[in-house]
Amino acid sequence: MRDLGTAFGFAVAYDSSTNSTVITSGKVSLVFNDKDYTIKTVTFGDKTITYRAYENIIYVSNPVDANYQIMNVYIPEEYFEGKNIGSYNAANAPIFLPNKVGGYMPAKPDSPGFKQDGSPNASLIALSKGYVVASPGARGRTLKAENGMNTGKAPACIVDLKAAVRYLRYNDKIMPGSAERIISNGTSAGGAISSLLGATGNNADYEPYLEEIGAAATRDDIFAASCYCPITNLDNSDTAYEWEFNGVNEFNFAGRQGTLTEEQIKVSNQLKAMFPAYVNSLGLKKADGTPLTLDSNGNGPFKDYVKSFLIASAQKALNKGVNLSAIDALTIKDGKVVDIDFEKYIKYITRMKPTPAFDALDLSSWENSLFGTATVDSQHFTKFSKENSTKDGTLADAKIIKMMNPMYYIGTKGTTTAKYWRIRHGAMDRDTSFAIPVILATKLQNEGYDVDFEIPWGVGHGGDYDLEELFNWIEETVKKAK
Repeated sequence: MRDLGTAFGFAVAYDSSTNSTVITSGKVSLVFNDKDYTIKTVTFGDKTITYRAYENIIYVSNPVDANYQIMNVYIPEEYFEGKNIGSYNAANAPIFLPNKVGGYMPAKPDSPGFKQDGSPNASLIALSKGYVVASPGARGRTLKAENGMNTGKAPACIVDLKAAVRYLRYNDKIMPGSAERIISNGTSAGGAISSLLGATGNNADYEPYLEEIGAAATRDDIFAASCYCPITNLDNSDTAYEWEFNGVNEFNFAGRQGTLTEEQIKVSNQLKAMFPAYVNSLGLKKADGTPLTLDSNGNGPFKDYVKSFLIASAQKALNKGVNLSAIDALTIKDGKVVDIDFEKYIKYITRMKPTPAFDALDLSSWENSLFGTATVDSQHFTKFSKENSTKDGTLADAKIIKMMNPMYYIGTKGTTTAKYWRIRHGAMDRDTSFAIPVILATKLQNEGYDVDFEIPWGVGHGGDYDLEELFNWIEETVKKAK
């Protein structure tokens, strides 16, 4: 059926919830159908929420994969009765936009519910506060068409989320919720896509891809971006990783334990030596104007700045009564964390990935797969790994590499970068270097954006672990913008 659809102009999708095949003929309408919903209720604590569920909305008129280019929209019933929820109503309610992207894999939309520990998930909390929830699915790196062609390689994931934002903007006048108050949220690769969504609003680089899938011809900028442990800035992540983990030779990644070989240690040394030039090229500064640089050995104000976030995080934990006496990397005097031995601390948290951590020389990483093409499964995305490839790998197109890195777009001409940002990266997170989120947050701050950045103590790789704080931040940003 899908093969016939390609030839005759209709899309075919399978809806597992109803065990049915969905056939969409011709171009998909981008007009929101306010009659196609089910009424649902959910109770947690002393709250019972009634809402309308509009699910599996195809948000582009020419979908490549209608299994993933879909969005679930959940709207409090009060807004159809002319009522308010707190200070929000059908005209001004924020739109919470959570994505479930992980590992740059294909992702289905989220829905309100409960986490494994029984607590409400982010979508349910958003609904309870009177937000409209719009959760888009997106294509990912492993998707294939029936003819064997790859359909989810970069930049598909960010293009899809932009298309979802455009759908919401296109229907802003007929849907409850304000498209001027879209707040994205994601974790890991999803955090990276959230950062891209926030950084690249309305940039022309994405336009041909959006036109190809039939995205609405409108804006795709957002109000705010929440990014948990974003696996971003991929073309500089290998050098950043070795700047942090060089000298720690034992690794444990996805159940694979081992020790770096002599050749890998050599590569680690080479990559570490490349990182200062990148940091220095950015021209980053502290709030007081101090240049954040590194010397040739990887030391200097930038390293001290990274340490300052870890020290502040440890202090916050100490103030809450957490016992930190077993962590000998910390220097604590009179109840104050006054220093951290960076090298000792990195040995304490241990290395996760062998080197190169992202652009693997044998093309085996998830990120190599992300940068494949319709016909090539995996490619390199750094000059270093291309030149040292053990698989004679090809280099991804420079424009595609750029389109997957928010650093190239923040505050640039022709781009509408989100004003408000919340970035979290756990102090036990080893998936990427601390330097990566610090660079992202600092670049945003230097360009005049409002950034809330922390490295929470004792937290590993994950997200949505501080939902009360997240929604307090959202409330504060909405008040600021009034």
